[in-house]
Amino acid sequence: MTGTTDPSGALSEEQAGRILADMNEVIRAGEEMRRLRSEMIKVLVGLGWTQERIARLTDMSQPAVSKQVVKYRAEDPTPTPMQLSLRQHDAPWLEGRLWGLAEEISETLGATARCTRHVDAFARGRKHFTPRTVDELRRLVEEDLRLRRAELPDGYREAYDEISRGLDVPAGPPAAATGPASVRRALAHRIQRDRLGGTA
Repeated sequence: MTGTTDPSGALSEEQAGRILADMNEVIRAGEEMRRLRSEMIKVLVGLGWTQERIARLTDMSQPAVSKQVVKYRAEDPTPTPMQLSLRQHDAPWLEGRLWGLAEEISETLGATARCTRHVDAFARGRKHFTPRTVDELRRLVEEDLRLRRAELPDGYREAYDEISRGLDVPAGPPAAATGPASVRRALAHRIQRDRLGGTA
């Protein structure tokens, strides 16, 4: 029978497929993180950070960072520094803010938060940001804010309302946002969490 272990102890094709699928998810997530780190280095170069500082924070060797910095400067000698204001209205930035808010809710409420499973899936690379997954996350965050309102700071609801309004209104022209979507999402996620946590 498909999905059961052979009486002889052999592994079924379905079982092997599930094991390898899990491994492939981890590998893909690792590749995505490496690409994201590379893009983040590019952003930091644009902000004028020193190679030594970037190497220290990325836990990379200075020659490796230097190689990337030379490459980026050859591609774009005068990069435009990325705007880091929380109130930006392109979709990746708003998705990052939603992700950060959901993580704060998940940490506050624990495993009982409706959004916890989605937050964990995004963190592990099992889910990716698509219109469908973003809508699902919005619905779960909305439920947590409605059902557990007394347990959450007022600022969470205010942040959600602002994010939700932005996602409901078509984004401005693409030129208005600088940087790859993955980087903008990661930056907005971190800035939103720091703002909600009172460290920014």
